[in-house]
Amino acid sequence: MTTLPSSEAREERLADADIMAAVELLLLKKGVCSSLLHTQCRAGIVELVGFTDSLLSRERAVAIAKAVRGVRGVIADIGIRTPDVPDAELKQRAEQALQLDPAAGDYPVQCYAHNGHVRLEGTVKTWAESQLVLRVLTGVPGVRQVDNHLTVQDGGVKISDEDITKQVRELLDWDIRVKSPLVDIRTEQGVVHLSGTVGTAAEHEQAVATAHMAGAHRVDARDLVVAYWALDKELRRQKFAPKADEAVAEAVRDTLRLDPRVQAFEPQVHVRDGVVTLLGTVGNLRARHAAEQDAANVVGVWGVNDLLQVRGQFPSPDGRIQQQIKDALASDSFLSQYSFTVNVYNGKAQLYGTVASHFELERAQEIVASSSGVVELVNCLELAAANEEPAELALAATETDETPVPTASGPVPDHVLAQRLRHRYYWSALLHDQDIKIAVREGRVTLTGTVETWLERRRAAAEALECGARDVNNHLHLMASPTGPVPTA
Repeated sequence: MTTLPSSEAREERLADADIMAAVELLLLKKGVCSSLLHTQCRAGIVELVGFTDSLLSRERAVAIAKAVRGVRGVIADIGIRTPDVPDAELKQRAEQALQLDPAAGDYPVQCYAHNGHVRLEGTVKTWAESQLVLRVLTGVPGVRQVDNHLTVQDGGVKISDEDITKQVRELLDWDIRVKSPLVDIRTEQGVVHLSGTVGTAAEHEQAVATAHMAGAHRVDARDLVVAYWALDKELRRQKFAPKADEAVAEAVRDTLRLDPRVQAFEPQVHVRDGVVTLLGTVGNLRARHAAEQDAANVVGVWGVNDLLQVRGQFPSPDGRIQQQIKDALASDSFLSQYSFTVNVYNGKAQLYGTVASHFELERAQEIVASSSGVVELVNCLELAAANEEPAELALAATETDETPVPTASGPVPDHVLAQRLRHRYYWSALLHDQDIKIAVREGRVTLTGTVETWLERRRAAAEALECGARDVNNHLHLMASPTGPVPTA
């Protein structure tokens, strides 16, 4: 039986004006045209109105808002302003993007383009495959909207309502991204009804996605509400208690089987003392990265040894791989303004150039890893010594009344960087209640303390880099049980 938090904890509220200010501040991140967006917040529901320059930028804006503490939901009325592309050319771009994707390239999908809209038709095996196709097309320059008319096959095997409910429950129980134990599941004629309470808008979104992945024909989550009190640590203490190695291994296998980027390669999974070892061969670098990420998202995993080997079934000539990477970088809505040097030898790609943010650096890495034929990536990108983003002013209910001094350019002073990072953590739905200590010296951030999962550990380091840290020493430990932490690998 789950014990609800005290009435005092349940009554804590964050003011809409403060939530809105935090969202507006975080929308200044790279990859979002924040100057064209107007933000409102009522009862924790954030509304984003305006324009951006790509579907990817719109998705990023919504994701940033959902990650803010106190946000219960996001309404996005965001239009896409992008240069017009002739229908024939846009169709060719969409088809080429799908053909070059290591997984989606094999799907029987047809594209039709008209006035910036791309219509998808065809058949995929799972909901997850349809989402992968949509993800590929959101990155195609000139696409303003994707109309999804894909048909998801059931393979001739009818899954009972009881089995769907059981699988949704098991997937949620093992997913570190859905922390609330207060989600109720009911399935009727293939329609999954979710009710109960979660702590963040991001959790709500992941719960819905999980139901789809489990085989739901449709998901009704109108009765699954987002409430701040559901973030109470006592509610999730049992979920993050130590798990048996074999149970963890089976949960990792289940997760890999549901990922269309990985499932065809059937990696071997071994677990000892909570540390997962992945063995076997995958056909592309993105599959290797995805398998490691999937394993890290499972409850009870305290480390991942990724020993997967990348071997393409039909190796591509280095020159073709090099040109594919160059074309993909040049056409990306986030990176097209930069000049890159790409070298490829025996499928090993080397990437050189300069970008303005860690977000762009990771975006470039993602694009190269998603290119067919790449078996290894040496990322030699550098960050430009450009003007820093505006210093983050103190918001309501922060830990200190001291306001950072804005800097015009150059490295962020240590005390400003530390204060900026504390504000980021305070407004993060994921990190605000974690035991994280911050020390900054000459632009290098050192993080110590204890967090619940890999998700918080990675996010804490990423926030430090986005705030302007030159480097991050991440000494955060993972909490295995109420009695003590487990050191990370």
